[in-house]
Amino acid sequence: MQMKIKLTVAAAVAALCGVAAAQQVVKIGHVAPLSGPQAHYGKDNENGVRMAIEELNAQGVTIGGQKVKFEIQAEDDAADPKQGTAAAQKLCDSKVAGVVGHLNSGTTIPASKIYNDCGIPHVTGAATNPALTKPGYNTTYRIIANDNALGAALALHAADKLKLKKVAIIDDRTAYGQGVAEVFKKTAQSKGMQILDEQFTTAQATDFMAILTAIKAKNPEAIFFGGMDPQAGPMLRQMEQLGLSNVKYFGGDGICTNEIIKLSAGAKTLENVICAEGGASLDKMPGGKAWKEKYDKKYPGQFQVYSPYTYDATFVLVDAMKRANSTDPKKYIPELKKANYKGVTATIAFEPNGELKNSATTLYTYKGGKKAPL
Repeated sequence: MQMKIKLTVAAAVAALCGVAAAQQVVKIGHVAPLSGPQAHYGKDNENGVRMAIEELNAQGVTIGGQKVKFEIQAEDDAADPKQGTAAAQKLCDSKVAGVVGHLNSGTTIPASKIYNDCGIPHVTGAATNPALTKPGYNTTYRIIANDNALGAALALHAADKLKLKKVAIIDDRTAYGQGVAEVFKKTAQSKGMQILDEQFTTAQATDFMAILTAIKAKNPEAIFFGGMDPQAGPMLRQMEQLGLSNVKYFGGDGICTNEIIKLSAGAKTLENVICAEGGASLDKMPGGKAWKEKYDKKYPGQFQVYSPYTYDATFVLVDAMKRANSTDPKKYIPELKKANYKGVTATIAFEPNGELKNSATTLYTYKGGKKAPL
């Protein structure tokens, strides 16, 4: 009898060991600024990936006959290109199955070569510079509209809807800021708008009085800023101090956040902001409203812009793995190319160069201290 019990226990232990051995751990990398002035974007992006991974693990996904447990490997690039390439190399060395990121075009573009060289696919839901997909790597994918769409939409709105004639441009000299400003400028000029002045700053600056004073002397009807909200917030405050309260303020998705409301600290000029985001507004996304309720319960007060895209990007990678019946990038990249995934943000399918097919753009403004789609 005692022998029988021992055998039964041994069999149970062996069975449990077998179950443990059959479960495969699959790492998904995520990179964004988790420190520095852009950390609020990075945290929001990471939250989107974490939420997706928790839901995938709750589903009990099986790939290649094995139960899979997904884990996030989160890296901080501090919005710095050098740190971004180091983070990309670390993820390659860790043999992650795929990467969601990065946030900034200036970090994503150099990192994309590293991912290509080590054969790991990455999907960005935030980096918008069109140069990202120019090399044609089969490892690079974007699930948001690029700057060609964002910069052009803003310039067309300024010219056609608001009938503006005179605009000044400021950019922060990053790949993102320069890129979106250049597209705005070309489109504005093609519509007969006059570029009164072009000024430059950095992604670390907080004092814009000198460049705004120079611009004020030329009487612009609008200012376009190519950059992010840590600069846009103080700039709006300083515009008010200089009496530029009637000047429209245009920018891409980098300024189109909830954080800019805090960073502009009650400046009336916030009401003059018109910004563009890739994709539909949350209310018009296929699953946006329900998704946002879930997100706010889990991460109250942390939503910025891109977390629905990083959430979808995680599912897009796993969907390709499931269809390929493999977590090996070599085997599932061909399936990633053929994606047709019904996500929260849109139905995600890719052009041959990795750009999103049929990408939408939405313009926003700020009314009564709240962000609202135009």
